[in-house]
Amino acid sequence: MPADVKIRPQVYKDPRPADRFDRYHARVRRRPPEWPYELVRIITLWIAVVLFRVEAHGAENMPNGPVIVAPNHASFMDHFFTGGFVRRHIQFMAKSQMFGHHPLSWIYSHGGVFPVRRGHHDEEAFRTAFAVLGRGGAIGMYVEGGRSRSGRVGTEAKAGIGRLALESGAAVVPVAILGSHQVRNWRRLRFPKVVVLYGRPFAFERVATPTREQQQAAAEEILSRIRRMHAELEQAGPKRASAVAR
Repeated sequence: MPADVKIRPQVYKDPRPADRFDRYHARVRRRPPEWPYELVRIITLWIAVVLFRVEAHGAENMPNGPVIVAPNHASFMDHFFTGGFVRRHIQFMAKSQMFGHHPLSWIYSHGGVFPVRRGHHDEEAFRTAFAVLGRGGAIGMYVEGGRSRSGRVGTEAKAGIGRLALESGAAVVPVAILGSHQVRNWRRLRFPKVVVLYGRPFAFERVATPTREQQQAAAEEILSRIRRMHAELEQAGPKRASAVAR
């Protein structure tokens, strides 16, 4: 069986100063996503459905009001697989390396994406996330942090999403995405089937200043729910995963 296309090593620390990203945070805090969001959504939804035969289930579980959407992460397309099938505009935290002197930075920020500095404790990213939730918006955040190379859901949760959930009291929607780790094989004209499952929303009791242990415990609970959902899809396999999701 042919091996998957290799992906480039990730850069785990952004050496640029924090103030380089102030303008991106300011825009996202001031206003909701603009027209680039819908334009990109339409284009990537077409790609998702036609090339990757994506089937999404449970979109009705996405509530109104402030919500944290938490998918597993194995592909650069996971943003689009997550946001393409729901009515909400999901604003993702994205690694700061995606922002710089290129046209895509304009599309990201006007589309509601905001940076988190890799390798740093980035309080500005949290301020932006709380601002979005404070106006009733939807935040997208990966529990695992970086991408999984194998397609397996990670075993270690990042405490940041636990902090966001506890301090905001926002609903959390876990999302399991099966098959996206093989999306990179499009270069070999191999297009895997992808299944997206939105879980039922839940919320933690609000805690104004949670301890590190409380943050970690909340993050691990979110990851545990994603793992259970993903395991059910994985056990069924790509051909039967949609039936299990339904």
